[in-house]
Amino acid sequence: MKHIIAAVATVLALGAMFLVYQSDKEVNKIEEISKTISKSQVKVNLGTTQLVSQPSVTAQSDASIEQEQKKKKKELDEKLQALKNKAGNVAAFKVSPLYKQKCSSCHGVNGEGIIGPKLIGDSAEKVYQALTDFKSGKRKNYVMYGLLSKMDDGQLKALSDEIGSFEQKLKEQQQ
Repeated sequence: MKHIIAAVATVLALGAMFLVYQSDKEVNKIEEISKTISKSQVKVNLGTTQLVSQPSVTAQSDASIEQEQKKKKKELDEKLQALKNKAGNVAAFKVSPLYKQKCSSCHGVNGEGIIGPKLIGDSAEKVYQALTDFKSGKRKNYVMYGLLSKMDDGQLKALSDEIGSFEQKLKEQQQ
């Protein structure tokens, strides 16, 4: 009988030890989960709507992200300012409807160049020669040929005289 009681007591003690061990495992799991939650905890500042993270690694990455965003914003601001400056110069002087229709989309409203080359500073003779070369096919450019093919010599001359006067018009406008 003593042996049976001793065996039962031993089995109960082993069972209790096993339950304590299982409880410790569960407590450790809960502690690990708690640590993970505290590491990934994020505080939101409602005044500025910026994320402020607890761990230093996240703070560093947030700082680098913020720095990258500031850099991109600065680049966009510079591009916007360049466009504003260019837009301010768009109406520097008046051009003919013929120039607006045939030339401005590529060479700019005042010949400053966009897709096509800058025309300000070119003489009327140089422009006229280029226009006739494009129209005749001597210089290959299908866009220019398409624009000039139905224009007569008087229109080419008027257009080249106008473009040749751009530099002078710009100087007068700036004074």
